[in-house]
Amino acid sequence: MKTTVDITEANFKDVVEKDGIVLVDWWAPWCGPCRIFGPTYEKVAAKNTDITFGKVNTEDEQGLAGAFDIRSIPTLMILRDKVLVFSQPGALPEAALEDLIRQVRALDMEKVRAEIAEQEKKAQATA
Repeated sequence: MKTTVDITEANFKDVVEKDGIVLVDWWAPWCGPCRIFGPTYEKVAAKNTDITFGKVNTEDEQGLAGAFDIRSIPTLMILRDKVLVFSQPGALPEAALEDLIRQVRALDMEKVRAEIAEQEKKAQATA
């Protein structure tokens, strides 16, 4: 059984705009670190069935990769309730990925939204 969702331009919005936690793995078939990270990502996805684990093949979805300024793969993005809370290139070991998921589950999203609103206010004030 497949534990991840293949993300394309056609379904990107539907996948990432879900409530809850959504992980997005940006990868390519020719990328060595991506091939190493892939089984770890699948294994962690199988253990966390309440979370959406998506994968974007940057070879097939160059428009999406360009829109998100993906310069290094693999890159992992994590959204919670439609808010991007993590984005970092590099393959993670299983324990680090599990820990990251624990941290995202523990986030106080009201506080996160308040911080984002405050940053946006400051940015508008200096613009």
